[in-house]
Amino acid sequence: MTTRADGRENSTTLRPFVIERDVPGAAPGRVLVKAGRTTVLCTASVEASVPPWLVGKEKGWVTAEYNMLPGSTSPRKRRDRSGKVDGRTSEIQRLIGRSLRAVVDLKALGERMITVDCDVLEADGGTRTASITGGFIALVEAIRSIDELDRAGTAPLVDTIAAVSVGVVDDAVLLDLDYSEDVRADVDMNVVMTGSGQFVEVQGSGEEATFSHAQLLALVEVAQQGIGELSQLQRQTLGNDWPMPKVG
Repeated sequence: MTTRADGRENSTTLRPFVIERDVPGAAPGRVLVKAGRTTVLCTASVEASVPPWLVGKEKGWVTAEYNMLPGSTSPRKRRDRSGKVDGRTSEIQRLIGRSLRAVVDLKALGERMITVDCDVLEADGGTRTASITGGFIALVEAIRSIDELDRAGTAPLVDTIAAVSVGVVDDAVLLDLDYSEDVRADVDMNVVMTGSGQFVEVQGSGEEATFSHAQLLALVEVAQQGIGELSQLQRQTLGNDWPMPKVG
C-alpha cells in the first residue's frame, strides 16, 4: 500500500479525529468535530413536546437535521432557499436520527424531543459518519441539561454510538476515506456501531463494480476496528460525564 493522499501510510488508520466541546452557541449540546479536513458543527436542542403522532404515548423522540454550508465545498455549494430537502440530505439526516435513537431509551426520555443539527463547515469525505460520532456527544450534553432527569440521577442513554466509512480503492480495503479516495472507490460502505460492538446499520454498494464475500468481511472488520477507536475517543472526551447513570 502506497502512502495515501493525505499522508497516511496505513490503509487501516483513521484520519486525525478531534472533538471539541463547549463551542459557542445557545443550544445545550454543542460540539465541533474534525476528521482530517472534514469539519462538522453538531448542536442538540431540547423541546418540551413531541411530534403529534407521539402525543400521549409517554415516550420521547430524537431526530436529526443535516446541512452542508455554502463554503463547505469548492466550488461553492448553493444555499437551499426553497425549504425543500433534497434526496441525499434526507437520506443522511434519517441515517443520523436512526443511529442516535438506537442508543436512547425513548420512554425514559419522557415526552420531549431532542433535535441534533449537523452543519458541515468543510467537506472532505465522511461527513455523515462524523455527524453521527459528534452528534452523540452533543446528545449527551443535551440530555445532561434536562433538570428533571438530572435531579432523578438517571439518563436515557444505553450505549455510545459511532460511525466510520470504509471502501475498496485500487483493490485495497481502506478505513475512513477522504474525498479523493471516495470518488475513486470501487466499493463504498458506511458502518454504524455501538460502543459495545453491536451493529446499527451497514450501508454498502459497489460503484460500477462488485465485491466478494472475503472483501465484505474485510471491510466490516476494518470498520469495527475504526469504530472501536472512535468509541474510546468519545469516552475520553466525555470523561466523568460517561457512563451516565442508568435508568431505573
